[in-house]
Amino acid sequence: MKLRGIALLKKECVPSKNAEIIAKLNLEQKCALLSGAGTFTTRGCPKAGVPSITLSDGPNGVRKQAGAADHLGLNPSVPATCFPTAATVACSWDPALGEEIGRAMGEEAAAQEVAVLLGPGLNTKRSPLCGRNFEYFSEDPYLSGKMAAAYVRGIQSEGIAACPKHFAVNSQELRRMASDSVLDERTLRELYLTGFEIVVKEAAPKTIMSSYNLVNGTYANENAHLLQDILRRDWGFSGAVVTDWGGSNDHALGVKNGSTLEMPAPGGDAVRELLAAVQSGKITEADVDARLDELLTLVLDTSAAVQKHSRSFDADAHHALARRAAAESAVLLKNDGGILPLAAGARVAVIGDFAETPRYQGAGSSAVNSIKVDTLLDCLAQSGLQCAGFAAGFDRQGRPDADKKAQAVALAQKADTVLLCLGLDEIKESEGLDRVDMKLADNQIELLQAVEQANPNTVVVLNAGASLETPWLAHCRALVYGALGGQAGAGAMVDVLTGKVNPGGKLAETWANAYAETPAKDNFAGAGRTVQYREGLYVGYRYYQTAGVPVAFPFGYGLSYTSFAYSDLKVTADGVTLTVTNTGARDGAEIVQVYIAKPGAEIFRPAQELKAFARVPLAAGESRTVMLPLDDKAFRYWNTRTDGWEIEGGRYEVRVGASSADIRLTANVDIRGTNAPDPYAGKALPHYKSGSVKNVPDAEWEALLGHPIPQDKVKIDRNMTLGELNHSRSPLGWLIWAVLTALLNASFKKGKPDLNVLFQYNMPLRALAKMTSGAISMGMVDGIVMELQGFWIIGLVRVIYEAVKNQILNAQMERRLRND
Repeated sequence: MKLRGIALLKKECVPSKNAEIIAKLNLEQKCALLSGAGTFTTRGCPKAGVPSITLSDGPNGVRKQAGAADHLGLNPSVPATCFPTAATVACSWDPALGEEIGRAMGEEAAAQEVAVLLGPGLNTKRSPLCGRNFEYFSEDPYLSGKMAAAYVRGIQSEGIAACPKHFAVNSQELRRMASDSVLDERTLRELYLTGFEIVVKEAAPKTIMSSYNLVNGTYANENAHLLQDILRRDWGFSGAVVTDWGGSNDHALGVKNGSTLEMPAPGGDAVRELLAAVQSGKITEADVDARLDELLTLVLDTSAAVQKHSRSFDADAHHALARRAAAESAVLLKNDGGILPLAAGARVAVIGDFAETPRYQGAGSSAVNSIKVDTLLDCLAQSGLQCAGFAAGFDRQGRPDADKKAQAVALAQKADTVLLCLGLDEIKESEGLDRVDMKLADNQIELLQAVEQANPNTVVVLNAGASLETPWLAHCRALVYGALGGQAGAGAMVDVLTGKVNPGGKLAETWANAYAETPAKDNFAGAGRTVQYREGLYVGYRYYQTAGVPVAFPFGYGLSYTSFAYSDLKVTADGVTLTVTNTGARDGAEIVQVYIAKPGAEIFRPAQELKAFARVPLAAGESRTVMLPLDDKAFRYWNTRTDGWEIEGGRYEVRVGASSADIRLTANVDIRGTNAPDPYAGKALPHYKSGSVKNVPDAEWEALLGHPIPQDKVKIDRNMTLGELNHSRSPLGWLIWAVLTALLNASFKKGKPDLNVLFQYNMPLRALAKMTSGAISMGMVDGIVMELQGFWIIGLVRVIYEAVKNQILNAQMERRLRND
């Protein structure tokens, strides 16, 4: 193989922005720069003036690892402020707060010499069971997009890059590196891409992370429709696209179709793949140059900002911001008889393991090594309340413990009010693992029932990063949802309980009565790789309100210690104006929500959709006129026949309310349409017209898709996952599968699933060549595939041959890159 000859192929046209640097590089150097050098570092080329930069996980705080780096958050990282998770801050409905948090995270990242902060996450919450929902904002793309755009503006105000993720349609953790998200184009555009569109157009992120999964049969990272047609052409994105870690399938196609940087460190094999692709004509040197221009812009801009930073930040100020953010995001879900706020001097019993060892963030790559962590017990000491004592009450992993329960009941009888801290334990919500249900552990519910019998004045403080079933709600007088409040979440909760802060948060996702009533239940995280988004547009409140399904707590719901009145509504096609009045005796903030509906629409649509919102702080008795603009997304829908955004003309109803189910004012507005043809003419779509999408028949689903339902079949190829090796024809494959399965089952039995084993179980074979820093080549993977196909001897011989070849070629390449 004449690598040097390939490296010296004639250069094609060079992009202008970084033309001077690109002209100094040969083709091999260019190709090398398009993949990482380490788990979180890029390659540099000092002779050409190209520095290496550091990327770091960071959706709710910087996770820069000090020693051995890994992508799952298993090894220690540098201390940083752990802010509330996205699922928490979304409940504030306050983009200005999000921007403050982003700015603080950007400052900490730059201080730690991190050039790219990998966040925020804004995937639409299709199912409440997605294990990573705590990292995502909402079931509504408009709310998600506005909050994420604010984070991006804040992070990038420090000169570094934000990296919104995961683009796109990444809704489950099971088989996340090999699953195929199958959905119709309208659902894709309206529900799963609108949030990203808002971020790109309103915040101009310097990077975007592509997702692991396929979208309609093509991996997201090499999907020309996503990366070229939509992201770059339609939205005008000019930044760099970064793969999720190990998320590259065909590196050459990724480069051709708009993927800039392959991470983490695939080694020399990835470089040779690009060189061979240019030589064969699969891609051109111009494709390489285009991606390199994007990468150099990112590297040079952010490197300069990092170099100028003082290397310090105000940790106390950031802790205070984290506390304020958690307090403003807390949601008061129940408050019978006004039991909250607690009166000064009230005698309280504190029960629940989470009061002593708080649950304040999710598990996986977002886990922050917090600078300090508040606990409810410590913060109560400063609150003016009297503490009658503490009892753990329950085993954190759900095991029955009669002694702990008895101690808690005895303590409850000694207090005026019980503060009962319940929630999900750490492993219930984690990257790499979807939840199995929406329930609190049985031992926690049994404790609640026993405590309430001992003391009816029971206040439940709930910590979880996603919605829960609440059949136990009648057993408490008050329920405060703190979500995952970050390192200062406990102090924030004390501020809310005592009335120092009036809770103003509202739910950013619907809480269903039961998982069985959720729209995607039959098509979420099931057997096989193909994930059918058969429910279409009807996710979250869009489903429940259109199909008439009762819920426990509606989207946008939240109580306050004061009350608000709405009046004087005026509506135009461009905006909504109204007066909001605080009619109570306490200062507070109301979140005004604007929903658009079109009764009698010809083009089917959800009953109503969020199109504007504002958080309005008001002193007791104060009135304020609020203007909420309606933008280009207010009345549009995606028309698959015209392949564009269209507007159905006619009369729309503008609904203004305190939640999706609490509409206070309505007005009509006439909108001029675009007179586009009906994309569904001649198609029988009764379930989609009614919103009753839980049992859509195959024929109707295919009519919406516009093509047959893809077949789901395990193939013995590079994309077979380790968890599918039982389908191979190799005893070695069966053995590996049996060992992994046994390890996984054992960890589940202990109540502590092993994230590393989980990742391996769901990892496709190709990732062996993407996640091992060059130790394994794709040629070796192909040898493994031959072994699994039943060519036992030939396969093993090829693995050995390719391993030797890989070592030699890697060493030769690294010498050339050092010397050139």
